[in-house]
Amino acid sequence: MSDMKKMPEEYWKKKLTPEQYHVLREKGTEAPFTGKFDANDEKGMYICAACGSELFSSDNKFHSGSGWPSFDQAVAKDKVELFEDNSHGMSRIEARCANCGSHLGHVFDDGPDTTGKRFCINSCSLGFEGK
Repeated sequence: MSDMKKMPEEYWKKKLTPEQYHVLREKGTEAPFTGKFDANDEKGMYICAACGSELFSSDNKFHSGSGWPSFDQAVAKDKVELFEDNSHGMSRIEARCANCGSHLGHVFDDGPDTTGKRFCINSCSLGFEGK
């Protein structure tokens, strides 16, 4: 287990904005079409806003029309952990940062032909490092 997964919630409350804390640590969701990365077309790497771990490449980003940044796969299989999520009366797959355990969003089976997956990720869960 990563040392980041052992960090107390007080650490995250100080490090993150209130919105980031709600989404990343309390499994919240930002409103659609409000995040800064939904329409971002710059080339680079999307990183975890909590710990800085590389998560998604801009090469795998696509415009899904959902209102959240969408990717067909993570930058590496060991960067994002997937968990069954049956909250809110829905059956979904939750995506979490493998390094710190923070909630990123959900994965759906309606993505492009390349993988068939749509990683629907909250913008506030991400940082961006341009090329």
